[in-house]
Amino acid sequence: MMTNNPETTFLHQNIITSLQYLQEVISSRLSYHFDKNKQSNDFELPPLQFTNNNDPLSKFVQHYQLSTEESIMLLCALAPHILPHFFDALVAKFLPKGGEFIEFGGVKSDSGNQRGMLPTGETVLFILAGNDINLKLKLQFNLFNNHFFAQQHIAYLGEVKEGEPKMSGRIILDPEYVELFTTGNIIIPKMSTAFPAQYISTALNWEDLVLSKQTQSQIKEIENWVNHHTVLMNEWGMQKKLKPGYRALFYGPPGTGKTLTATLLGKFTNKPVFKVDLSMVVSKYIGETEKNLSSLFDKADNKDWILFFDEADAIFGKRTNVRDAHDKYANQEVSYLLQRIENFKGLTILASNFKGNIDDAFMRRFHSVIYFPIPKPEERLSLWQRAFPSQVAISDDVDWQHIANKYEITGSGIMNVVQYCCIELLASNYFVINTQLIQKGISKELSKEGKMISLKH
Repeated sequence: MMTNNPETTFLHQNIITSLQYLQEVISSRLSYHFDKNKQSNDFELPPLQFTNNNDPLSKFVQHYQLSTEESIMLLCALAPHILPHFFDALVAKFLPKGGEFIEFGGVKSDSGNQRGMLPTGETVLFILAGNDINLKLKLQFNLFNNHFFAQQHIAYLGEVKEGEPKMSGRIILDPEYVELFTTGNIIIPKMSTAFPAQYISTALNWEDLVLSKQTQSQIKEIENWVNHHTVLMNEWGMQKKLKPGYRALFYGPPGTGKTLTATLLGKFTNKPVFKVDLSMVVSKYIGETEKNLSSLFDKADNKDWILFFDEADAIFGKRTNVRDAHDKYANQEVSYLLQRIENFKGLTILASNFKGNIDDAFMRRFHSVIYFPIPKPEERLSLWQRAFPSQVAISDDVDWQHIANKYEITGSGIMNVVQYCCIELLASNYFVINTQLIQKGISKELSKEGKMISLKH
């Protein structure tokens, strides 16, 4: 069924070895089941052994010190992603004429895309315990009830229809771990209805972000938490006294650096940052918003991610007096979100234009509430002086100090002006920036807010 190839990569060698091991275990269990001359009590699980200890699969098993039973459950979840016919071929050896083998469990894909058998909780319990009911019940409790596989969203049972046995749910291995074990890399989840958030990154550095000293100091506090919270909670034992995670509110006018700050926090603490798309989260249908939030947090739990909720007022806004059923369920959504955020172990950042728009229940639970003001003249001066590319020459008539003092504009606005000016220069093939062009760009930018300026220096 499986053969070693001399060209097999170092990464895949242990996967091949592990699936061969799983084949042997399942074949042995099936042999004890169908051969009446064999006593099931004599069945023993051989230990899983690796040919090397440096690939992601072996490191995972060693890191978590998985038992033989836990390793087999993990391999059962992984097998169909590598060999779609894995379980069908094994069962077919013992049922050459076909027929159902109910004790073995297993289901077909709901979508029909996967033609082979997908393992269920029943499959794992049969492989490990055969028809021993006491052992099955013990393993069911140890492997599926509050097991860290499920708690950390590594491998877990899929949902079943009401009234169906829980163990008939298929075993789902998180796609990130499938990718890790098979390629050595963890994939960035794509934004979808099941995961309504987008990975964001930046090529900029802290030096490119100009903030007030007070804001910088408060951002540094968050950076310190991200870098040291593991020691605080685990080595210092504070998980007994402190709630998990860190919650921060960024508020202030648009374009003042809230999103860039969140992205830079991720970049310089080596944590992925995901910007939550609230339009995909909030639903007019009762219960759908909670379902979407649950999907998001289930995916993010135990990943050490940074979740960034921009324009958070849409879902974190103040609760209202209950006048009708809509108000009641809207308040329930806020309460549910409050609960999930408090239990999230990573960094959660909410961004809003106005601090007063956020519900008081959230305000009490923020570790940091940070104001992002419109840059002061000295901060605007710094932004202007470093904004243009080196290919652009600055005319002698440009007085950056005068421009910074005169025009109250955000960092984002300044970059919009810079883009406008650079495109105009490229179009004219004349790469010297002057005051008149800068003022045109500023006028264009401020007109968005209904402001008009004089183009005289």
